[in-house]
Amino acid sequence: MSPKSKTRRSSKGPTPPKANKQSQKTSDKKVAASAGRYTAPTPRKFRKSDPRKLYLIFGLLGLGVVLILLNYLDVLPGGVSSWYLLVGLALISGGFFVATGYR
Repeated sequence: MSPKSKTRRSSKGPTPPKANKQSQKTSDKKVAASAGRYTAPTPRKFRKSDPRKLYLIFGLLGLGVVLILLNYLDVLPGGVSSWYLLVGLALISGGFFVATGYR
């Protein structure tokens, strides 16, 4: 048997080249930033939403409900149409979407 056949190879692949201390410090910072380390939560005083967002939420929800109700009461031009229903549901969905980002 040759000496090469007795050595065992690891299945982990090749090892990376060793870096000097300066490049190791900068690479440690990059790894620490991308490693998912704990970040302190943002204080409550900085997590306020714009007050106009609240008006937008209720405006979209209310307009969607009114559009659907007016469609079923046959008040809108063109009679009862499924398009009015879809637009009303889209407005309500938009209201919920905006509400998820409100703090």
